[in-house]
Amino acid sequence: MTGIYDCFGYGAGYDVPFRERYRLIRAAGFDCVMLWWSDRFGRGEGFEQDADLARQAGLILENMHAPVHEQDLISEDNLSGDNVLHDYLKCVEDCDKYHIPTVVIHLPDDSHPLNALGNGRLDRIIDRAGELGVQVAFENLRNIRNLESTLERVTFPHIGFCYDSCHHINYASGLDLLKAYGDRLKALHLHDNGGICGQHQLPFDGKIDWSVVMENLRNIGYKGAVTLEPMNWDYSQLDIRSFLKLAHERAERLEQTL
Repeated sequence: MTGIYDCFGYGAGYDVPFRERYRLIRAAGFDCVMLWWSDRFGRGEGFEQDADLARQAGLILENMHAPVHEQDLISEDNLSGDNVLHDYLKCVEDCDKYHIPTVVIHLPDDSHPLNALGNGRLDRIIDRAGELGVQVAFENLRNIRNLESTLERVTFPHIGFCYDSCHHINYASGLDLLKAYGDRLKALHLHDNGGICGQHQLPFDGKIDWSVVMENLRNIGYKGAVTLEPMNWDYSQLDIRSFLKLAHERAERLEQTL
């Protein structure tokens, strides 16, 4: 099974309507989709309807991605910190409301260590997710110490790890994150680390050794969806259909090695 992130570009305001976008994703051969759950990055209001639109197109909902703009503030004793808590709780409750199994959340960068207040807020999110039967997947970025401390402190079965291949090679290449947390893997973000931004390229267009990534996934017995998180930043010469066709070819190429 293959999947892709739904906000992969094509217009700052997403010029291709999402109803059509999901139809094109399915037509390209993808089975599932990961949803961006925020009005930021030009998405605008009404993003909650995406769950129904994706299902109507025949796609399985793999997960949603929580907002990423204020995660460093979760330990702050102020209104901004409260707002981060509110946003994450809303995502958990929306997972239940819209029947999305997993929410992917960014922990703060390690330059913003989690304190007692931050951990307390995380515990409220974790407890609410447990009450509703929602999985929470914390993603690796420049946050390895915060990620390690959280996954070591919280061992509930609904709490786990989102593995991001590009963030891994860019920020923590010396660590075997899949060996450490593969038994708690709940989401995959596969993208390469080349291009104008050094991230979100299609697999095989950057510097990642995909044979190693897929071997590590095989070693932990991964049997889930091969899900890509690309952007079209380096593919402006391709229209959306051509981009999706190429993305699906790359996803299938990876899937065949599992």
